[in-house]
Amino acid sequence: MSDAADDAVLRVEHLTMRFGGLVAVDDLSFTARNGDITALIGPNGAGKTTVFNCITGFYKPTEGRIALRHGDPRVWTALAALTDSGRRSLVRSDGALFLLERMPDYLVTQKAKVARTFQNIRLFSGMTVLENLLVAQHNALMVASGFTLFGVLGLASYAQSERRAIERAAYWLDLIGLTDRADDPAGALPYGAQRRLEIARAMCTEPVLLCLDEPAAGLNPRESAELNALLLSIRDRHKTSILLIEHDMSVVMEISDHVVVLDYGIKISDGPPRQVRDDPRVIAAYLGVADEEVARAEAEVGL
Repeated sequence: MSDAADDAVLRVEHLTMRFGGLVAVDDLSFTARNGDITALIGPNGAGKTTVFNCITGFYKPTEGRIALRHGDPRVWTALAALTDSGRRSLVRSDGALFLLERMPDYLVTQKAKVARTFQNIRLFSGMTVLENLLVAQHNALMVASGFTLFGVLGLASYAQSERRAIERAAYWLDLIGLTDRADDPAGALPYGAQRRLEIARAMCTEPVLLCLDEPAAGLNPRESAELNALLLSIRDRHKTSILLIEHDMSVVMEISDHVVVLDYGIKISDGPPRQVRDDPRVIAAYLGVADEEVARAEAEVGL
């Protein structure tokens, strides 16, 4: 994977989010490279979910720029012109740029192709497993149906789109090991299987960037291993860039290519997993001690 700055799929630049007098995120900058798994970590209250909400359009940042790329990295050369134009996006023959801070959440999903899961599973529990994967493709199917007209008329173009949607759903069912549960209600699945289904549903939208909010939360070791395998498959087989928030350090250190650490809304470390793991500032943040007390605290807890 390239280390070149131009290989970024996402650039977060000087992101600040204030809620009244509270600064939840303070002048945060980082990049997520194309095809990498980037982890955003930090103690509770560090501002991680606020960053996700800004990236995915749920919050409008107080300050800063959040830029996403599709296609050729050379499209980044148009970023300054797009920013100055006041527009949300720029599309040209070799790719596209999107300024996510200017877009509502539904356009971040539909146009910029950013998919997200949440800390609390949000499946349609009364629908079947298969139906959950099909409903994720609703927007594309509505366009293909001419907003129901072509479907009513039974035109071949809509039938082809419907068949592709079913084939895509079947592919993901096989990949997450739930083909034999396709007709079961999603709410009847074990917790770990529901997590995998939620990620598969997000992937059915064919995202450029997949944002996962604590995907390993509540999983046992076997389920965490299955999750790791799924995320590595998404990265390696589909070349999808992944940005995740995670508290399970075994997951972060095993699968991440790049780790960004926040503490009280400020970036305190940014780099490869091994470098971040050994950073005294990160250890201090997680242990809740001052930097100069790290050695003594490590000795006390046996690190």
